[in-house]
Amino acid sequence: MGKKKRMKRSLYDAELFTLQAELVKLQEWVKATGQRLVIIFEGRDAAGKGSTIKRVTQYLNPRVAQIVALPTPTERQKSQWYFQRYISHLPAAGEIVLFDRSWYNRAGVEKVMGYCTMDEYHRFLHQCPIFERLLIEDGIMLRKYWFSVSQDEQEVRFRSRLTDPMRRWKLSPTDLQSMQRWDDYSRAKDEMLVHTDIPEAPWNLVESEDKRRARINMISHLLDSVPYREVPVPVLKIPKRPAPTGYLRPERQLERYVPDHAAMVESQAAAQGKKHT
Repeated sequence: MGKKKRMKRSLYDAELFTLQAELVKLQEWVKATGQRLVIIFEGRDAAGKGSTIKRVTQYLNPRVAQIVALPTPTERQKSQWYFQRYISHLPAAGEIVLFDRSWYNRAGVEKVMGYCTMDEYHRFLHQCPIFERLLIEDGIMLRKYWFSVSQDEQEVRFRSRLTDPMRRWKLSPTDLQSMQRWDDYSRAKDEMLVHTDIPEAPWNLVESEDKRRARINMISHLLDSVPYREVPVPVLKIPKRPAPTGYLRPERQLERYVPDHAAMVESQAAAQGKKHT
């Protein structure tokens, strides 16, 4: 993967906003036409899947576009058909579902870390294309994205998380294991592609050495892959405010308001400013 210069912030912000406006149009088309869209985000740990999902959904209606990030399966779920717990999260008419990791856990972390048996793993590789063809046959649009990042960049991102209290929760022992098992994950990914990169639902690889470029490239590809069109929105008019009816509201002191923390911050900032003048 060639190292590219980081995309300029001004260009990134402008293009991202343009693409996000198109995502809103896509959402309205999905809602108006009753389409069902599933977007799968997979890839290396720290490759930028989560931040890309945030940009995709930033201006979308959460009742239409839902993010699914499932926890470790329960003992009951482990006894079910593997795909069963994912099926309940598939979209109904007019919905978009974004899987922040998906049924492909079995082809990646479960295989590498020994969380599944080899029989379960091979059964998955056999059943997954069948399962996805059934979804597509039923009319679901399925888009699959794999985010790639180099070993060096992954380590940089892990180290930044380790020292950042706001993002420390993103780092788990399993994530750190991915550094030690880099080749195992590479082998698992390559084998996964051999079995599941099918014409009906191909894998789309996203180079994520530069997160800005990755987000722009992924969103642009998604928009190009869906035959959406702009749907006319109803014309809304703000009504005139009605005349007062004489209703008297309770006194403010009888109600419980949150403290004015913002005023305290402003006061402290003003005091600090005076000290430096």
